[in-house]
Amino acid sequence: MAEGGPCIPSRYVFTALVSIGLAIIYGLKVNLSVAIVVMINSTELAIMKLASDDHHGDHHGSNESSFANPEFACPAPDSGANATAAVQDGPFAWSEPTQGLVLGAYFWGYILTQIPGGRVAEMFSAKWVIWGSVLVNVVFTILTPVAANISYIAVLVVRFIEGLGAGVSLPAIHVMLTKWALPQERNMISSLAYAGMALGTVISLPFSGILADQLGWEAVFYVQGGLAMIWCVLWLVFVYDSPQAHPRIHPAELELFESCMQGDGGHGHGHSNFPWKALTSGPFWAILIAHTCNNFGWYMLLVELPTYMKHILRFNISENALLSAVPYLSLWIFSVIWSNRLDWAKSKGWISTTTVRKLSTAVGSLLPALCFIGVSFAGCDRQAAVALMTLGTMFIAGMYCGFLSNHIDIAPNYAGTLMALTNTAATIPGFIVPVFVGEMTHGNQSLGQWQIIFFTTSAILLVELIVYSLLASGEEQSWNRTYSGADGKNAAHLSPEEEKLNKTTRA
Repeated sequence: MAEGGPCIPSRYVFTALVSIGLAIIYGLKVNLSVAIVVMINSTELAIMKLASDDHHGDHHGSNESSFANPEFACPAPDSGANATAAVQDGPFAWSEPTQGLVLGAYFWGYILTQIPGGRVAEMFSAKWVIWGSVLVNVVFTILTPVAANISYIAVLVVRFIEGLGAGVSLPAIHVMLTKWALPQERNMISSLAYAGMALGTVISLPFSGILADQLGWEAVFYVQGGLAMIWCVLWLVFVYDSPQAHPRIHPAELELFESCMQGDGGHGHGHSNFPWKALTSGPFWAILIAHTCNNFGWYMLLVELPTYMKHILRFNISENALLSAVPYLSLWIFSVIWSNRLDWAKSKGWISTTTVRKLSTAVGSLLPALCFIGVSFAGCDRQAAVALMTLGTMFIAGMYCGFLSNHIDIAPNYAGTLMALTNTAATIPGFIVPVFVGEMTHGNQSLGQWQIIFFTTSAILLVELIVYSLLASGEEQSWNRTYSGADGKNAAHLSPEEEKLNKTTRA
C-alpha cells in the first residue's frame, strides 16, 4: 500500500475472515472423523462379527483370531500403556458401512445447494450467503451429540443439514474474490483464502483429539461450535460485498481497486442469463474434471486419514489427531510460499496465467498420486508412511493456484455459478469415498485392502493431470461477456483479444 494508505487494508481483513470462515466450515466437517474413532465401540463390533460368523457356520479359526488380534494390520507401537490406550471404546456399535454413511451424509446436503448458492451470491449478496453458511454449520454441530444419543439416523439428518449450509460457501467466496482480489494479487489472495480449508483441518484434528481424550467426545462439538460463533459477529462488522460498498475503506485503497479492476471482467451483480455455451467449453470441462478427480484424493486424506492411522498404523486417539494435522499444516505453509512465488514470476512476465494454472494443477495431482503409491509400499513403516502422507497433502495445495482459481480467469462474471457447477460434480467423491472405504474395509481392515484404495486414488489423480493439461486455459472466454446489458439488449461482447485489436485500430 502506498504512503498514506491504511495500516491494514480492507482486502487483507476480508481475506483473513474468509480464510477463518472456511477454516470453521472445514473444521466442523472433519471433527466427526476424529470423534467417531472414540464414539465407536470396537470391542462390541468384534463380538458381533464373531457371533455373526458363528451363526452362519463360519468356523475358520484363523479368521476369528485375526479379527481379535489382526495380523493383517501393523503391530502396536509398543506393548505398554500405549497399547492399551490404542483401544478406546465409545457408546455406539456402528458398523463400518454405517460409519461410512454417517461421514458421507454431509455431502448429500452439500451437493444440493451449490448452484442455488452461486446464483444467489451473484444476483444479491455473497456476504450474507457466506454468513448463513457458517451459522448453519455452527448450530447443527452443537446439536450433533444430542442427535447421536437418539440414533445414527438423527446424526445423518444433522450432518445432511450441515452440508446444505456449507454447500453455498465456495461459490459465494468465488463471487467475492472477483471483487476483492486485485489481478496482481489474485494467486496470493485466493490461496490464502482457500488455505482456510487446510487451516481448519490443522486446528480441528488435534483440537478434536485433545477434547475427546480429556473431556469426552461430546466436547468436540460443543466447544468448537461455541467458539465459531465469534466469527459470525466479526464477519457482519468488517466484511462487505465489494470495496465500493465498504463504508470504512481507505480512499487510497478504493482508488487502487478502481484503477486496477478496470476492464478486469468483474461487473457486480445482475447477470441473470447464464451463458450455457460454457457447458461446451473445453476450459470449463478441464476445471470440472480436475476438480472432481482432485476432490477424490482430497477427501481420501481429509475424511479417511484418521481411520487409516488408527486401524492400520495403530496410533491412539491423541497421536492420531496430532499426526493427522501435520500434513495440513505443511499444506498451509506450502500454499502461501507457492502462491507468492507464482505471483512474483507472473509479475516478471516469465509465465502466463495458463502456465500458472497448469503447473499448479500438475503439482496438486501428480505428486500426491506418487505419494499415495509410496504409502501403499511403505506398509508398517510408520515414519515413511507419515512422511509420504505429509508430502502428498502438502502438494495437493497446488489446486488453490490451479483449477480452483481458474473459474475467475475464464469467466469472472459467472465465477460463482461456474464454481457451483464444478463443485457440484466434485462433491460426488465426498460421499463415494467414505462408502467406498467402508465397503472395502468392512471386517477386513488390512494393508492389502488399503493398498487397493490408495492405488485407485492415484489413478484418478493421474486422470486429472492428463485432462487438465490438454484442455485448460487461463484466458477469459468470449462467452463471459455475453449477457443482458443495462438497456435490456443482448451484449455479445468481443473477446479480450478482439477488444485490444479494436483499440489499436482506433488509435
